[in-house]
Amino acid sequence: MSTVGPYIDSVCVTMMSCTVCLNHDATGYGPVFEDQPVDTIYPEESPEAKITLSCRARANPPATYTWRLNSRNIDQDEDNHYTLVGGNLVISNPIKNKHVGKYTCKATNDYGTVVSREAAVQFGYLDFFSSEEREAVYVKEGQGAVLLCAPPPHYPDELSFRWILNEFPVFIPLDKRRFISQTTGNLFISKVDSSDSGNYSCFVSSASIAKSVFSKFIPLVPLAERPIRKYPADIKVKFPDTFALVGQNITLECFALGNPIPQIRWRKMDGELPANHEVSMAGAHLQLYHVQYEDEGTYECEALNSKGKDWHRARVSVEAFPEWTESISSTERDISSDYTMSCEASGKPKPHVHWLKNGYPYDKHDLKFRGLTFEDSGMYQCRAENRHGVVYADAELRIICFVTFIRMLIWEDGSLEIICFVTFIRMLIWEDGSLEIKCFVTFIRMLIWEDGSLEILNVTRADEGRYTCFAENDRGKANSTGFLSITEATKITLAPSNADVTAGESASMQCAASHDSTLDITFVWTMDGRSIDFDRDGSHYERNPNGGSSGELIIKNTQLNHSGRYTCTAQTPVDNVSASADLVVRGPPGPPGGVRVEEIRNKSVRLIWSSGADNHSPISKYTVQCRDWFSQEDWRDATTSPPDVEGNAETATVVDLFPWTEYEFRVIATNTLGTGDPSSPSPKVTTLEAVPVVAPSDIGGGGGTSKELTITWTPVQPQYYYGRNFGYIIAFKPHDVYEWMKVTVADPEAKHYVHKDSSIPASTEFQVKVKAFNIKGEGPYSLTAVIYSAQDVPSEAPASVEARALSATEAIVWWLPVIQHTVEGYQVRYWMKVEDREASSQRVVVSSRENQTRLENMRPNSPYLIEVRAYNAAGYGPPSHHFQIYTKKARMYIALRLKGTSVNIAWEHVEPLANESTIDGYKVLYRKAGLSTGLLYTTRKRSIDLPMPRDGDCVVEVRAHSEGGDGAVAQVRISASASNLHVIDLALIFCH
Repeated sequence: MSTVGPYIDSVCVTMMSCTVCLNHDATGYGPVFEDQPVDTIYPEESPEAKITLSCRARANPPATYTWRLNSRNIDQDEDNHYTLVGGNLVISNPIKNKHVGKYTCKATNDYGTVVSREAAVQFGYLDFFSSEEREAVYVKEGQGAVLLCAPPPHYPDELSFRWILNEFPVFIPLDKRRFISQTTGNLFISKVDSSDSGNYSCFVSSASIAKSVFSKFIPLVPLAERPIRKYPADIKVKFPDTFALVGQNITLECFALGNPIPQIRWRKMDGELPANHEVSMAGAHLQLYHVQYEDEGTYECEALNSKGKDWHRARVSVEAFPEWTESISSTERDISSDYTMSCEASGKPKPHVHWLKNGYPYDKHDLKFRGLTFEDSGMYQCRAENRHGVVYADAELRIICFVTFIRMLIWEDGSLEIICFVTFIRMLIWEDGSLEIKCFVTFIRMLIWEDGSLEILNVTRADEGRYTCFAENDRGKANSTGFLSITEATKITLAPSNADVTAGESASMQCAASHDSTLDITFVWTMDGRSIDFDRDGSHYERNPNGGSSGELIIKNTQLNHSGRYTCTAQTPVDNVSASADLVVRGPPGPPGGVRVEEIRNKSVRLIWSSGADNHSPISKYTVQCRDWFSQEDWRDATTSPPDVEGNAETATVVDLFPWTEYEFRVIATNTLGTGDPSSPSPKVTTLEAVPVVAPSDIGGGGGTSKELTITWTPVQPQYYYGRNFGYIIAFKPHDVYEWMKVTVADPEAKHYVHKDSSIPASTEFQVKVKAFNIKGEGPYSLTAVIYSAQDVPSEAPASVEARALSATEAIVWWLPVIQHTVEGYQVRYWMKVEDREASSQRVVVSSRENQTRLENMRPNSPYLIEVRAYNAAGYGPPSHHFQIYTKKARMYIALRLKGTSVNIAWEHVEPLANESTIDGYKVLYRKAGLSTGLLYTTRKRSIDLPMPRDGDCVVEVRAHSEGGDGAVAQVRISASASNLHVIDLALIFCH
């Protein structure tokens, strides 16, 4: 039994326990392309070993995709290079002879098939120039010159040309005298003068594969001629007959040799030059912008100077890509009706138009349908093509059946006539030789559906009562009875209102209802069709505590994921009613997705991403960040072109990158509410190699041993290598020599180079410069530095060497300086004469500013020989004559005696001389051998106990102390190995 309220738009009462709810609105549709493949040039040297062809269609149900290469279906099982990602075709590790060709994508669902435009895949390359030397070009001053570029084999044809003068990256400037044809790459000089002398190299760039190469240098040698002869203008660069497409920009080239330098003038023979023209490059270029049909005609360039003139003419023809003037669109048509689908396209030459149905050629030339059938349903494409390209128009044709009125007489037991108003018929079905029409039977207020359900419209109290459904088939008859009770309908009295908040704020959704007083009411809340679990999500969702007829929903601390459509359902045991409102929670954007890198060049890449959620506040800008192999975890803002990436962009070019460097990128979105989280990093990519542009710094050197030239520099940092096989080229020459000597150092971390040559004069001035190179070529030279070859050793010995003893262990020596500017200092050697210890002599070194020094650690009362030599970086000069002195006698005696774990140090009292102060006491320094500091003791006694050293040797220094200061030092060494002796009685004499 079913019960309903009195206010119901549509109620289905089922007497046979079966309710069928039919959907009469066709929500499905055929595929419509949103992204199609485009022509692709894959660089043969690309570090990213894959090609991606895009294909995406909007369809319901979703489309499935297949691909064709040169009209042959691609089988992923036969060729594992192919992978389908969504609708995109990915070609991994592409092979030139297998994967070049024209690709098309097919998108298919239940409603039909559409075919994408063709996309050509080609392999791009730019070979290196020949390694053969170029012959020099000799030309008289005042005459014209042409240097041929002869670019190497390449694809595609589009190249740009520049010329290097003498060294990279010095490019020749273009002016009215010099011109580079962007068609042939040749360099033209209308009138050569002496300043044109130099070495020229043709520099060729292919933008499509981001590669540049340059030729061997061509010497240009101007020959002096007096007087310089003049000659008339002679046009050498002539633009050919040219075809242009409507809307394109074209450039016509014209350049002439001559002396004086010719002027170039342009005209259109059959009218005025177009308003959208521009003359540039000192007249050598005529540029026509956004070409139209009326720009077609014959153009002339005229070159003239005071000696004569020359002219050239060629025709510009304007044609056009196909463009629709009449197209097709999706439509629904009645079965058996007539219909015509029309397509018309303009273009030059006139496009050929043909049709496709569900991806296959359709042999009808003019789509005029007479009596449409269901078989005519499907996806239709109109294709217009001329030699410049193809355009497609897509449409879905859907066939439906409408009947305006059917009158049926149905007799039951011969007593009942029922009128059946049929408003919609989907199909006709024949069964057992009788016609069954599936229809919707319409009474004034009651509907009997095809499954036997009874629907009563606009129910009133009068409809209350008992209803019986009768069913009959060839097996028998049956019936079922139910009672219809009428209650007061539940009504929403306070519906929720749309709300708009910022993340973190709270929101409230009102909901109240009136209902039959005999029934209980409950309120159920859903968000986007999902019931809200107040127990699990209690931290954000809360009901109004008052209850009753109010079902208010409070949303606390809103988060971005709380945005959605909220529905309040007031529910009783017999009916329910709902009302909905939208909650918008605004916040910073979500992270962008699918960040990937395309068009990798040496200093730039093109970055592509998909917009993340804007979280109901439009994205105002994107920030691109990058990190490289050198910075590791440090992300930095990247430089982009344009500098500001607008919020509606999904691509940006990142510039100012280092060549041959591994990078990864991420993108961050910003709106008025803040900056969102960064995207996931892109796959790592390595920029292409390039010629180094950074030269080594701090060029210097000089010195070394005799007959050497030492050259030093600060190495280039690894991020500036820009390519493999990095090293340095060192150029050097004496300042008065024209030719540079060059050597190559292949070690990128090298810091110096020593050139040895027995013929190098000492202290010769050299000019030095260093540049870097890698596999791509040579970079610029550093600034030229001036250094000097190694000096010769001093040739003179110091004169007038004299010395005197200061004490038992010290002496002073002095001499006359050597008058040579190459002297850097002096070495003083001294040794005991009686023991012939010259080989193990002691040495003291002083600077060239000094001519005396103190000698220490000498033996008391001993004869010493002293010599002095001048020195510089090349070595030592001849020695002076030997000077002999005697050190003074010792005045202090030290004795050492072992006492258990300590050692007793004793010395004799020092008797001061007549001119010396009275002795106040003694200072004892106890230190580790080899160290200058230790423990300092003072005593008036003439002995002291000190601990035995545990390992190694210790030194004890004793000196007398008076009002006049400290006296000379006496020393004794204590060895740890002496600790196994019971008595040591040594009389050691170390004295002053």
